[in-house]
Amino acid sequence: MGLPLDLLTRWGWRAVGRRVDLTGRDAWLTGPTSVGPTVRDAWLDAYAAQLSGTVHEQVPGAGLVPDLAVLDGPGFAAAALHRSVRDFYEHTERWRMEVWAAWSPLFWPGGELISRLFGRRVDQLALPMRPLDVARGMDSRVAVITDAHDVQVAAGWLRTLRSTGEYVYSGCYSHRTLPGAERPSVHVAFPLESGNVQVFLRPENGAGGSLWLHSSGGRFGGDGAYVVVLHGDRPYAATAPLRETFHVFVDDDGVLRTDHTLRIRSATALRLHYKLERRTP
Repeated sequence: MGLPLDLLTRWGWRAVGRRVDLTGRDAWLTGPTSVGPTVRDAWLDAYAAQLSGTVHEQVPGAGLVPDLAVLDGPGFAAAALHRSVRDFYEHTERWRMEVWAAWSPLFWPGGELISRLFGRRVDQLALPMRPLDVARGMDSRVAVITDAHDVQVAAGWLRTLRSTGEYVYSGCYSHRTLPGAERPSVHVAFPLESGNVQVFLRPENGAGGSLWLHSSGGRFGGDGAYVVVLHGDRPYAATAPLRETFHVFVDDDGVLRTDHTLRIRSATALRLHYKLERRTP
């Protein structure tokens, strides 16, 4: 039932979305798509080719963003971050993570349905549904995408369950400046067949050198979540009612942690907590 379900879903997003010009005024919504229904890491080479670039695997100390200072602007300065917070984003490959997940009882049935019908089937956005799903932690791998001049323009961050090897997330990380914005946002695109889910996160400095990332949603063209679908050669985009907040901080014992809250409009649906530890050389 995968094919008709996926087609129906894309038709639904097209119906609520708007026609966009990904080569012109809406180029900020360009992103990778999957070459087939199963996502995993198959999109990496195709997206690199689209950028006239190359995928580099197993790069020592590879990070999601080579230098967080590219996000500097009013309200944010990378130099004010705790060194561990900055090191995690600039050298993500050096860190490993333990994860805890807690769903709101109200949203758990819907999350379970989506996970069964979509996430686990296509190996993308397969959110953990039970605490034991992530009891042994997550493994992560960073693949650097460079342009024709060998400059990093994006990074694929691929996360799998350590216990089973199943894909949880397969995302493309970069930075983009939204229309009318005074500084860049963190841009994350999750490829899907004939489309993708994209999230724009606004960085802010927090107490103690911590980092806040907000995807508040609202007007089209602002920070938030978007679904982009391709109908033939015609792209459509719609805002999604998802709101995300990340707080990356160092606790009183010197441990790097992240609180991740996922909301459907104003209601909290899922809370994730990450404990991040530097790998032993």
